[in-house]
Amino acid sequence: MLKNFKGGLGPLFAILALVLTFSAKAATEYLTQEAFLAQAFGDGQPQQGTVWLKGELKNQLKALIGERYPKLRVRYWHDQGRTAWVLESVGKDQPITFGYVVENGTIIQARVLMFREHRGWEIHRDAFTRQYQGVSLDGDALSEIIDGISGATLSVHAMNRTAKMALFLADHVK
Repeated sequence: MLKNFKGGLGPLFAILALVLTFSAKAATEYLTQEAFLAQAFGDGQPQQGTVWLKGELKNQLKALIGERYPKLRVRYWHDQGRTAWVLESVGKDQPITFGYVVENGTIIQARVLMFREHRGWEIHRDAFTRQYQGVSLDGDALSEIIDGISGATLSVHAMNRTAKMALFLADHVK
């Protein structure tokens, strides 16, 4: 049957390759969790902790970020008043993995660790993530307005949700 295809198999495989290229966007890892933690704590050896998301804490978190966080627990690392959080939130269709370092109620470092969406990847750039430095919680909102990126609105919203979550949970565990 394929022998009768005019033009041979070359054009068919080229079209198939093009479709697969655009339909299967691979995840881009900008920073490993290990590298993020090394940046956060330098030579220090942080201890790992776990926050169980249940009961009133789960309800408060849902009210803060506007949706139910799908995991039952969140792991974090801490050393000398500094905490590091690796959190995920869905942009449009896929989860984006973020890393935050919180000290004295403010974010001192924000990073995109893994990006899986088709668009909005620009949020990983330092020019964008630097906006989160010095940000704290002001009630249920971030203390500073984060300038968005055209075409990355849902990715920015995901980062804002997880930034609020990191600040909230850091206050919870102190």
